[in-house]
Amino acid sequence: MTARGEQVRWDIISIIGLALGLAAILVGQALEGGHLGSLLQLTAFLIVIGGTLGAVMLQSPLRVFLDGLSMARWVFKPPQVATEQVLNQLLEWSHQARRGGLLALESQIEALDDLFQRRGLQMLVDGAEPEVLRETLELELSSYEHHHQESAKIWLAAGGYAPTIGIIGAVMGLIHVMENLSDPSKLGSGIAVAFVATIYGVGSANLIFLPISNKLKALVTRQVRTKEMYVEGLVSIANGENPRMIEAKLQGYLL
Repeated sequence: MTARGEQVRWDIISIIGLALGLAAILVGQALEGGHLGSLLQLTAFLIVIGGTLGAVMLQSPLRVFLDGLSMARWVFKPPQVATEQVLNQLLEWSHQARRGGLLALESQIEALDDLFQRRGLQMLVDGAEPEVLRETLELELSSYEHHHQESAKIWLAAGGYAPTIGIIGAVMGLIHVMENLSDPSKLGSGIAVAFVATIYGVGSANLIFLPISNKLKALVTRQVRTKEMYVEGLVSIANGENPRMIEAKLQGYLL
């Protein structure tokens, strides 16, 4: 259950992981005697990032693309999934319903921020049949999971396109080199773009895009599992099951 005004916690391991990955490359470059500035090539950056962004936009519906970009913040500030808190709230509701009936839960609806939770509790209070309650919420949950998993996949797509576009940048740099063989002063910049574009493509894919995709998919899965527990708990309350039996059933979601 999400409390109003709850502060979102930073995901420290994501911050450390990204910093460690970038630091390993930069420190390695310095230890080899290279200059850090040699890795900064605006042309290569524009080719790889711009080309990757365009390819992802081409394959994605607008809403999926925008939601995927918006979800990227979850990597560092993930939505809180208080599974144990949800379990405790469901058990409290089961005791209240057992003592005062389902209408005793009506006062709890406005305290919920999550629309999915509010809709489910409202249906329970309104006396929806258990199977109708389950079917309605599971349909909404399925749509939620599908949309968010598809949104997370735009980062997976970016991880697939970036290395290839990096190779395109490398070939473009080599073409520039071949066109200026008679002018040695221009050879260095062309070769730099060629190699740095490859680094940008492979590095962004494996240090940023693919890890973000996998992290987002894991976060969506965790959210869905908590929502599944919520649905199971509401249906159990609607069936009038004993609170101890409900607790035993829902404990499996905490593993």
